[in-house]
Amino acid sequence: MALRPMHFDPRQQMQQQDFELQYKLDSYLIDVDLHHHDFYELYFLVSGDVTYTIESKLYKVLPGDVLLISPRELHQVHIQAEHAAYERYVLWIHPQLIRQLSTEATDLGQALDPTRPGYGNQLRPQLPEQQKLRSLMEQLYQESRGTGFGSGLLARSLLTQLLVCINRLALREDCHLEDSVRSSETVSRVVEYINLHYSEPLSLELLAETFYISKYHLSHEFQRQVGTSIGRYIQKKRLQIARHLLSQGSKPNSVYSCCGFGDYTGFYRAFKAEYGTSPREFYRFVNAQP
Repeated sequence: MALRPMHFDPRQQMQQQDFELQYKLDSYLIDVDLHHHDFYELYFLVSGDVTYTIESKLYKVLPGDVLLISPRELHQVHIQAEHAAYERYVLWIHPQLIRQLSTEATDLGQALDPTRPGYGNQLRPQLPEQQKLRSLMEQLYQESRGTGFGSGLLARSLLTQLLVCINRLALREDCHLEDSVRSSETVSRVVEYINLHYSEPLSLELLAETFYISKYHLSHEFQRQVGTSIGRYIQKKRLQIARHLLSQGSKPNSVYSCCGFGDYTGFYRAFKAEYGTSPREFYRFVNAQP
């Protein structure tokens, strides 16, 4: 049965509680802003002319490639839709579900753990493996939308199979593609510095002085590689950390200062503009007792 694809949807939040698989086909796509999720993302490209920014790295993605993106990684897609139709599968999965599907002997979250030695965002499976992944995704897409007997149970079984396959690929060195990554060493060091010092005062001027580089050159290189300005990246990183701390139970009036915001008012405005809700509303929602 031929799958009916979805089209571009700007939302970046799951409508399901545990996982959501999207199959999309577009011939035109507006620019997607640098963003992050509270869940893991597995991306499988079927066709298209695509590059993908993940933190400070710019990946050239080919059909059949898999991208693994953790909740703590800012990312953005860049496509040339006029060159080829943009067709892809995007799987969003909550960390809690991965833990539920795992066993003591088999941690299905290994492939998605950015602290794991050898972790990489991009995998390039061999053709038979690409075909297997696509087949599993096609079946999962159908069953996750099905209403037949056992559709939900079968969908979980297919999801488990898919995660096992992804982990097997991720743990093999020959599937990782460091040679396809384009990144400026200076920009990578700046991003690493921001990730370590987000709670401290940061600015383009300070970073240029710290890394002995002109403000103009640093600004230009950062925009070219990361896809946004240094100031915007710093704010997004601080908001990302703040959202994570709030979801872990930290109070809003203590979060803003440890994430580098000078006052609560500025933090409130930035958080509401980014996520459409206030820090306190988000804190109450994610920490509500079931």
